[in-house]
Amino acid sequence: MLTPLHRQITVAALEDLFSQNALEIIVTANLGQDALRRQVGHDEFHFDNNAFDKSYTYIEAQRNIILPALEHADPVSAWQAFGRLTHAAQDFYAHSNYIALWMSRYAQPALPTPEQVDPLDPELIQSPMLQSGKLYYPLEALSFIPGLKRLVLPWLPHDAHAWMNLDDPSRGRAFPYAFQAAVKRTRHEYDLVSLQLMPETRALFLG
Repeated sequence: MLTPLHRQITVAALEDLFSQNALEIIVTANLGQDALRRQVGHDEFHFDNNAFDKSYTYIEAQRNIILPALEHADPVSAWQAFGRLTHAAQDFYAHSNYIALWMSRYAQPALPTPEQVDPLDPELIQSPMLQSGKLYYPLEALSFIPGLKRLVLPWLPHDAHAWMNLDDPSRGRAFPYAFQAAVKRTRHEYDLVSLQLMPETRALFLG
């Protein structure tokens, strides 16, 4: 997802839970995953290059930071870890073909609304057909430059990130489904964290 969309997704999912200060720190950590130095060599941050196991391991590692940080009265570290893991979880839907597989189950007139998308269908998550976009550098990097994408695309395989991504509304009718799935997944990630917390640590986490 593009940076403004990560912000929109995170706020939509969490603004009724967290204090404004906590939410802003979560959002800042989320957006920080798209810094240039975190784009190359960190497939697990973005579910790129079919790095599903690495990405799930990364999400779990960030989740495991949260409770110890809160127990040491360090909510900032907990919020930052939560921001990082939500970024990866959100990118799953923008960088893989999960949404395409989900939509393919329905005939066009019967296609559910984006709000009805299931972000955690176990059959799809375990499907051998699930894949995420590959980054074919250096050509792939040129696809991010306005005006060059249309020139570069014909030279890239169709499993490239540039072809597969659902990073913004220009990607067509599947984008709203990816957006809503990311909102739901972000809320789900909060629920998973919340299950680990006692009332006192939950209150500290929520700010």
